[in-house]
This record gives sequence, C-alpha cells and structure tokens, in this order.
Amino acid sequence: MRVLIVEDERKTAEYLEQGLREQGCSVDLAFDGIDGQHLALHYDFDVIVLDVMLPGIDGFAVLKSLRAVKNTPVIMLTARDGVEDRVRGLQGGADDYLVKPFSFLELFARLQVLTRRGRAQETTLLRVGDLQVDLIARKATRRGQRLELTAKEFALLALLARRQGEILSKTVIAEMVWDMNFDSNTNVVEVAIKRLRGKIDAPFDSELLHTIRGMGYVLEDRSGESLPRPS
Repeated sequence: MRVLIVEDERKTAEYLEQGLREQGCSVDLAFDGIDGQHLALHYDFDVIVLDVMLPGIDGFAVLKSLRAVKNTPVIMLTARDGVEDRVRGLQGGADDYLVKPFSFLELFARLQVLTRRGRAQETTLLRVGDLQVDLIARKATRRGQRLELTAKEFALLALLARRQGEILSKTVIAEMVWDMNFDSNTNVVEVAIKRLRGKIDAPFDSELLHTIRGMGYVLEDRSGESLPRPS
C-alpha cells in the first residue's frame, strides 16, 4: 500500500509514517498543502491521509483539486469536531473522516477498507469517441497516437473527460485545474483550451472539444450528429 500523508504536525506525521512502514506500507510525507497537492496530483497513491488545517492551502482545497482529475481514496483528519466540517469534507469528495486524537489501529483498518474499495471502483481509463485518457499512466491517445501533453494540459483534459458531455464554465475550470478564482481579465483558460485543442483535435478530422458561447467548454463525441466543423 502506497500512502501519502499530508500533515503539518511533524510529530503526528512521523508517528503515522513509522506505524505504516511497520505494517509494510510505502509512505510519502508532505507538511503543507502546496507540497501535498503537488504530490497528490503528480504521483499515484493507493490512499491519502489529508489533514484539514494546513499552511499554504488547506485540506479542502487540496481535495478539490485532486477530485478534478483523480479518484484516489482520501481520509481526512481534523482537530475540529464540528459537523459542518465533516459534511464539507465528505461532500467535497472525501471517503472517510477521523477526528484527532484517534487510534492508529482504527486509522490503518480504515485505510485498508478504502484501498480495497478504491481498487474495485476506480475507473482508470476514460474514453470520449476515439480519444482515450489513462489516469494511471497519465497519458492520452487518439486513434492510437500518443498526445504529448504538459501536466496542466493533462489535468485539463482529465477534468473534461471525467465530466464529458457537461458544459464547464471558465470559472469552474480555473478553480479545478489552477485552484484560482477566475478573473475576467485573465485569459489562462482560453490559452490552455486553445493549446489543448491544437493537440487533441487539430491533427484529426473530427472535433471533440467544443466551445459553447457564453457558457464554457464541453468534451464530447458529436460524430454521429452530422454537424459541420467550425472554421
């Protein structure tokens, strides 16, 4: 079991690391939200232990960015005992929740359950028409051709593929991929969409990434609709 622990209290993190290693687990540590987010998005873990109160960005923000592209099981830790925090975490995509202090044996048992459940349920290969997005290998192909994507381009494509057929606004995309509040004076989303379209659509004779004026963008296969391709 490969585990990522995102916890700013070093004694707690190191205690969990030692206990999990004694159980035969491979463990990575992050002591703030920024490093935790980077590791969670760019590496593959069987399960993530995520504290809520973190420097940099909090656990809820880390969870939100993770759920845009991955289904890695997450158990959240918090010193807070408020119902609203647990509800917010679970509604945001957390799989389980533990309030500090907690028993290590209980945590380990829950991690085992989440790992088994995650392996059984996670969809790792997404298909949109002749486009395939492999979430584990972090690669995309179209008609068998490998698409050379940057990390952000892959994150954007994975978000669109996970929610294929759904129109995503610039605001949603900016928040989910860049973890930023969208500024109408910023063209980061338009630039990223243009670059992504140039890689997944331009070399081929049918379009999958569509612009919906005044609303946003959608990834879907319209090949059976006999619609003219926009110039």
